Amino acid sequence: MAANLKMDASQDIRTKTGGAYIPPAKLRMMQQSITDKNGEAYQRLAWEALKKSINGLINKVNISNIAIMVKELFEINMIRGRGLFCRAIMRAQMSSPTFTHVYAALVAVCNTKFPKVGELLIKRLIIQFRRTFQRNDKNNCINTVRFIAHLVNQSIVHELLALEILILLLDNATDDSVEVAIAFVKECGSKLTETLRNILHDAVLGKRMTEVAIAFVKECGSKLTDVASKATAAIFETLRNILHDAVLGKRDHPSILPELDLVEEADQTTHMLELSEDYETEDRLNVFKFDPDFQDNEAKYDSIKKEILGDGDSDESSDSSGGSDSDDEDSNDDSDGGDPGPTGTTDSSVIIDNTETNLITLRKTIYLTIQSSLDFEECAHKLLKLEINESQYEEMCNMIVDCCAQQRTYIKFFGLLAQRFCQLNPKFCVPFTEIFKNCYDTIHRFETCKLRNVAKLFAHLFHTDAIPWTILSHIKLNEFDTTSSSRVFIKILFQQLAESLGLVRLNARIKDVTLQEAFDGLFPRNEPQNTRFAINFFTSIGLGGLTDDLREHLKTMVVKQPNIGLESLAANINRTQPIVSIDYSEAITFLLQEP
Repeated sequence: MAANLKMDASQDIRTKTGGAYIPPAKLRMMQQSITDKNGEAYQRLAWEALKKSINGLINKVNISNIAIMVKELFEINMIRGRGLFCRAIMRAQMSSPTFTHVYAALVAVCNTKFPKVGELLIKRLIIQFRRTFQRNDKNNCINTVRFIAHLVNQSIVHELLALEILILLLDNATDDSVEVAIAFVKECGSKLTETLRNILHDAVLGKRMTEVAIAFVKECGSKLTDVASKATAAIFETLRNILHDAVLGKRDHPSILPELDLVEEADQTTHMLELSEDYETEDRLNVFKFDPDFQDNEAKYDSIKKEILGDGDSDESSDSSGGSDSDDEDSNDDSDGGDPGPTGTTDSSVIIDNTETNLITLRKTIYLTIQSSLDFEECAHKLLKLEINESQYEEMCNMIVDCCAQQRTYIKFFGLLAQRFCQLNPKFCVPFTEIFKNCYDTIHRFETCKLRNVAKLFAHLFHTDAIPWTILSHIKLNEFDTTSSSRVFIKILFQQLAESLGLVRLNARIKDVTLQEAFDGLFPRNEPQNTRFAINFFTSIGLGGLTDDLREHLKTMVVKQPNIGLESLAANINRTQPIVSIDYSEAITFLLQEP
């Protein structure tokens, strides 16, 4: 019997296509009958089993079972079978283009563990696209660019490749090439829009990216106008409707479905491959090749597989322990309100997370939401949809201030965003007032750029009455309670307020009877030296008009205290001149300097 199996194996596996179909049970029997595990016959059978496994898993994958299929793929040797995997998934995508997003998600997970697999697939797709484009094979070209588009969405390949494809398609625009370009933009337009928005928002454009973006805009502006056939007009009308309905990708053309967003952005390996390069498709990986170190290489992959999937026994034990924990929780819930048992299981079931994982995740979500928003209204809407707990309002307000401080220059977007939250819900005013106090107390730790941005942010909140002016009472403007950094902060704050409100309105606000307590520290009247210091300060920064009442008050103080010479006051009647005091000259010199 064994001899017959060996004969059948030698006849079946040496044909060009690997022989006729062999049932899995018979294939396992043939493998078991071969004693030499390093022999060519056994390796051929193992190759056939590998090929059948890859083809079967790819044909079965869908949105609901993709996690299971990924685990089963890692069970087989993906390093040895990477050529088979790429060929099988390209064939499956060509025959079922509606599942392209599923195949791209499968590749995204495999690419995190085996980047060579993703790189090989992209190279083959680039070669396939160039061939179909040169042959004017529109249908296959559309399917190929659709696959590339979803690989761009999954961050497997850089967006530069997408822009190069669009430039090639629109360089000599025809009806077919424009149709391919439209199909391509439908799939990855949302991703490209988000990427370019972030680049422009951060004002970080590399030289190569700038050249490509400029070329792309030129092509869109000049080449598309040359195409005027009825078919192309209909295609443009389709794209116009998509853009009119909503932002591209929001409704019918999302970049990644939530069910297929399986890979964290930090874990993904993005390949930088250009369209014009000549790549080796490594077709030799599609066919069997004898491996003299077959057993050693299989053992190496087994160790890699254990690192990826973990030990099966430990997984089972953890599952069983997890089940017992859930049972304990159920029993505790059922006995809620009763006395705890003598074993104290109720206390031991409480898990305290000291790693602040949830806090880090929240900050990351808020940061990404802010950076991906086009304007403050869209950002506020997205943040409100997160349904953040009231206890986390302070964290969100801190993130808004932190993001504003990190910018190179002040961006009004953050001031409008903070204003919107304060006006929507008064509960947001409390965190911003506390942040103002904390920032002022620790302003000496801020860099000059951060100090300026934070001061302008709070100046916007003050002049729009988003936060109460009463918190200005926290500031004590005198020689002993201020530092050089805090004086620069006050300078920028009031200069920005004067620019926004105007000197007349700002002066009226300062003289408001209901706000006198708020300005007692900024315009002190308790000691002559503090009053003189405040007058010198505001005069030196060009806001001497705010100190008229303070100057009159200083005159009355001089009259009441004869020991203060009138000569020192005579030269300072004009409010445009500071009351120079030798004790405060260094502070005034510093304030006259730009931060």
